Amino acid sequence: MFHPDLMRHPDSCPALVLNADYTPLSYYPLSVWPWQTAVKALFLDRVDVVSHYEREVRSPNFAVKLPSVIALKQYVKPSQFPAFTRFNLFLRDRFACQYCGTGSDLTFDHVIPRAHGGRTTWENVATACAPCNLKKGGRTPRQAAMPLHVQPIRPTSWQLQEHGRAFPPNYLHDTWRDWLYWDIELEA
Repeated sequence: MFHPDLMRHPDSCPALVLNADYTPLSYYPLSVWPWQTAVKALFLDRVDVVSHYEREVRSPNFAVKLPSVIALKQYVKPSQFPAFTRFNLFLRDRFACQYCGTGSDLTFDHVIPRAHGGRTTWENVATACAPCNLKKGGRTPRQAAMPLHVQPIRPTSWQLQEHGRAFPPNYLHDTWRDWLYWDIELEA
């Protein structure tokens, strides 16, 4: 019997990683491991296989189906606050300029310019498109008459996870859907 997974190259068979409580380690970026890491963790008895692809890899002594969903055997406590990175900043601001709302040509802007003593912190940096960033220049939003849509805050990891759910990845294997969307309100 033909199955599409059988035609897959192993490199296109990542494993969705769930915590020991069977929730994804993260939604965005989605917690996935390459097949080699998943198989190694399986042999080291660090994960349980929840679901697998039909694709298998072989050695001279055995064959194993590639895991598509794995759960860690030991719970990993998520950190309360995420790292301050460009990606996390854009995710906090939902990939939109905080001045005009566009989602293209994004960069970041110091609300209080560095020349005026502004620091590079969660509370002083906002996502901005390049044209708005140029227009605002070295002025404050008030001086430039460019109010922010949302005041910048230091987000929690939970807040970023919630924002990430609005941006699903381009590829979701069928076996992943039950684990990613188990807490979504069902339609009547």
